[in-house]
Amino acid sequence: MAAKLTLKRYGAEEDVRIVNNPVIEEDEDNRRFLLDVQDWLDVPIEIASAKKYPSCSAVEVWDTRKYMAGNTGAPCTIELKKKARQEWEETNKPDWHVLGFTVDEKSRFERFTLTERANVLPVLIDAGMSKADCFKMIQKAGIVLPRVYRMGYPNANCIGCVKATSPTYWNHVRKMHPVVFQQRSEQSRRIGAKLVRHKGERIFLDELPKNAMGAPMKTMQTECGIFCEEPEATSLKVTP
Repeated sequence: MAAKLTLKRYGAEEDVRIVNNPVIEEDEDNRRFLLDVQDWLDVPIEIASAKKYPSCSAVEVWDTRKYMAGNTGAPCTIELKKKARQEWEETNKPDWHVLGFTVDEKSRFERFTLTERANVLPVLIDAGMSKADCFKMIQKAGIVLPRVYRMGYPNANCIGCVKATSPTYWNHVRKMHPVVFQQRSEQSRRIGAKLVRHKGERIFLDELPKNAMGAPMKTMQTECGIFCEEPEATSLKVTP
């Protein structure tokens, strides 16, 4: 929706570039969604990956860094999203940026402009659009949302997101994607990362009881921030 509104507002006079930072641990249906959105926008979506990680693999980042997640976030976000975006910016020298901050993420937008860069256009915030509004408009355009939402996940980022600490979330991963749960369990144990919080303590995934529950996960029908640290994976670059 950020892309659509930006093209509508600036596309006739400016060079608008749509850029996506892929991560292979996302569900494969995200690629179908990207192509559907590309057809809807009638503008090619460019792919930008970090030079250090051409595989775009979060698993590779965790193994290389020997670190999965902590209070300051996760290295996969920094390497595969933030640095990939910055490398693209260094090459293409955009004058303005549009990222998918919704009206319910205004504080995150303000923090981003203070700590990262000031030349960001709050397209969705100016339009008063929430995450739920974006879903409705996408569906109204006839585009099927990524299937992970229909699987009960709160966002369409990587399955088995290491920034999640909820036992509800991790047991949902264990149920819906047992292979991914086993992979995260093995890697986190090997690296020494206690990813889940249960009864007030951090524990390894393989220690999590199968019936453990925390707060209910938010769904696509609710108002919630869709991204943990970086804004939307598809960012937009506007060059006057």
